[in-house]
Amino acid sequence: MKSLDLFLNSLCFEKYQEFKGYLKEEENHSINLLSFDFHVQNLSAILKKKSIQNDIQALEHIAKKEAWIKSIESILTKNPFEALILTDINRSILWVNDGFTKMTGYPRSYALQKAPQFLQGRKTSEETRKRIREKLQRNKPFKEVIINHRKDNTTYKCELHIFPLMNNNKTTHFLALEKQIA
Repeated sequence: MKSLDLFLNSLCFEKYQEFKGYLKEEENHSINLLSFDFHVQNLSAILKKKSIQNDIQALEHIAKKEAWIKSIESILTKNPFEALILTDINRSILWVNDGFTKMTGYPRSYALQKAPQFLQGRKTSEETRKRIREKLQRNKPFKEVIINHRKDNTTYKCELHIFPLMNNNKTTHFLALEKQIA
């Protein structure tokens, strides 16, 4: 039995009817459709979900030690991101996810113990930097857009969504969710 046959057989009647219009039967009754496309789309979704689960597990481990009030899982599942950066209260990077390396080109080992400002450069607005510093002092979640620089010196527009993480009503860390925008 072919992979496409397995896929089609697994569908309920309504879903099969949706796909039926895309199927073109030829004289030899083979279907002119690549089932691998379905697999690749599904695999991509599975890998993304697994990556998010890994990020949640890594941060939940730290959250348990730090006794943060906010739910890491809630933050990560309700807000889109590509890269994650966890800093201490002094804004020294303690942890980054794999998405950080993909987005910036910097390996995890390079980023650790540095301030996120190393991603900023000549095209980063001083006004934006100032707004971010002021918003961090308020200890409330916020969004901001900044021009950052990759390891290869190319720039990208980055939307930051920063969450202060607290225990006993005192901010101990910041979690930045980042995504590249056009």
